[in-house]
Amino acid sequence: MGTQAFFSDLVIRTDEARRGFENHPVVLDAVANGMSLERYRKFLLELYHVVWHFNPVSAAAASRIADSHRAVRYYLYEHMQDEAGHEEWVLNDLDAIGVTPQDTRAWRPGVDTLALCGYNYWAADRGHPCSVLGMMYVLEVIASVYAGPFANSVKEALLLEGERGTSFVSSHATMDVEHMASLREILNTIDDEPARSAIVESTLVNFGLFTRVFESA
Repeated sequence: MGTQAFFSDLVIRTDEARRGFENHPVVLDAVANGMSLERYRKFLLELYHVVWHFNPVSAAAASRIADSHRAVRYYLYEHMQDEAGHEEWVLNDLDAIGVTPQDTRAWRPGVDTLALCGYNYWAADRGHPCSVLGMMYVLEVIASVYAGPFANSVKEALLLEGERGTSFVSSHATMDVEHMASLREILNTIDDEPARSAIVESTLVNFGLFTRVFESA
């Protein structure tokens, strides 16, 4: 396969998992109608842990990436700088809707969030480190396509003004459109089957588990 084919190949090989997320009744309802305050709080509490672990997972993967994929390693270095501190945005959003930073940090995530984070650490530490690109692909697809409508529905349902309570979700709706373009470029540098297979597996697992995180909120 040519090196320029992998992004399209990844989309095709994981399309069913993506559609499983976007067609899930809970996701459809949340995007169309928002969430109750209680459910939105729980969703953000779970999301806080996903975001907090994003850079540590990326760092673990970067530490194991060989020079054969040095472009991926450098991409991760740059992307981690872009994502640094974003968990603070989630903290601020939760504070705006009545959950203190202390309570957020003390929150014990549910089993689906633990499974999601645990798989990504395992893949970075014990599997193929390029698998981290599958995690990134899933989170950026979800953010760039669904975060905007979801944030608007939450604002309307909870009568939130401006970016209060939705700054993380709203900002990533536009930010991750740009990130997806750079991710596509780096994915198209992947030309060996072991790395490609690891990224496909990671994408399937992350779509499946993030769907369950969303469903349980």
